[in-house]
Amino acid sequence: MTRTPGSRFGLLQHRDFRLLWIGESASSLGSAVTTVALPLVAVTVLGASAFEVSLLSAAAWLPWLLIGLPAGAWIDRLPRRRVMLAADWVSLTAFVSVPLAAVAGRLTVGQLLAVALVAGVAKVFFATAYRAYLPSLVAGHDLLEANAKLQGSEQVANLMGPGLAGLFAQLLSALGGLVVDAVTFAVSALCLSRIRHAEPVPERSRRRLLPEIREGARTVAHDPLLRGNTLYGCVANLALTGYQSLLVVFLVGEIGVSPGVTGVLIAATSLGGVVGAAVARRMATRFGSARATLLGKAGLAPVGLLIPLADQGVGLVVFVMAGVVIVAGIVAGNVVFSGFVQAYVPDALMGRVSTSVQVVNFGAIPLGAVLAGALAEAFGVRAALWAMLAVFALSGLILLASPLRRLRDLPTGRLPGPETTEPGVRVSSSSSPC
Repeated sequence: MTRTPGSRFGLLQHRDFRLLWIGESASSLGSAVTTVALPLVAVTVLGASAFEVSLLSAAAWLPWLLIGLPAGAWIDRLPRRRVMLAADWVSLTAFVSVPLAAVAGRLTVGQLLAVALVAGVAKVFFATAYRAYLPSLVAGHDLLEANAKLQGSEQVANLMGPGLAGLFAQLLSALGGLVVDAVTFAVSALCLSRIRHAEPVPERSRRRLLPEIREGARTVAHDPLLRGNTLYGCVANLALTGYQSLLVVFLVGEIGVSPGVTGVLIAATSLGGVVGAAVARRMATRFGSARATLLGKAGLAPVGLLIPLADQGVGLVVFVMAGVVIVAGIVAGNVVFSGFVQAYVPDALMGRVSTSVQVVNFGAIPLGAVLAGALAEAFGVRAALWAMLAVFALSGLILLASPLRRLRDLPTGRLPGPETTEPGVRVSSSSSPC
């Protein structure tokens, strides 16, 4: 698929990408609503304890650790659009089951945990399949724009989702919020089903699953650019999850901000994601794709050290500005690097490489929250924030130790396919500094 040069709407003028964009945006909105709607049902309908509510969050992330690697191998064997459609219908069915069970008087915390787990499994398959599907739908030179639009709408969904969940709960009850949540997955499925693009049929593999999983993990481990970004993502996620887990306690307990204003301040920092997606292409054009990635992920990270200085008045402005900057940097870097990965990794390896990266990155999330909580208990919330944001700032050193710091632009070549991939994969000659 190509786009008309100079078009005001770019890829959005193309029917199939537009449908994918709407579908993925709706699915992202549904996932963002779920993070608030499901705990609200647990608390308001079932009177669940704090521990039971925390288990819901754990159940949603657990599938990445349990099935992330085999899911990537399965997706490389299956039509990606069908996988996304199946994931949407599974999510819809799971969420509709909650109000139905409540009406019948049979809703339990156990069912909510099962729903969170099933939706988490569906998210693993949907997220991996859409990343692998995009390069077959969009021409290589349009991947940067495609990722900017997709990640931009995802950030808007993350910004709107929690607020909409609260609004739906207020107007329709917490159970009604889950019905609306289910509708977003129906919209996604409808859009995906109308895409006309003929997806290349994956070659039928006769190999066993474990060697294929190893092949994806080995590709990441032996390529210096993929390896460096994955290790960076692991450390950065650990630090950012710890920082985010303490934000409410910090703003309300330490600074004395009201709960309502706290929600507004946290939502304001999320605007950085929208800004990052919007400026990613300009950064890559002006500075080079490798330098834009490095600037976004490593160069802007130290600004986060201003956050623990926050206090009443002007200090809150500093908090918001610093939060916007670091979120914008992360998203801009992710947009640029995601486009590179989708053009760099062979289609037959895309699912396995994607999940190999995500298992390492997302596996750090629970640890980050636990570590931050332990530091807050031992040394205080502000000191724990200093520690988490210092780790985040230092995580950029991992990227500086990779070949990224020697490049202006990321490689335009492609890794060998799975038939020729060797344990000692190296970055292609196109990785030379420009």
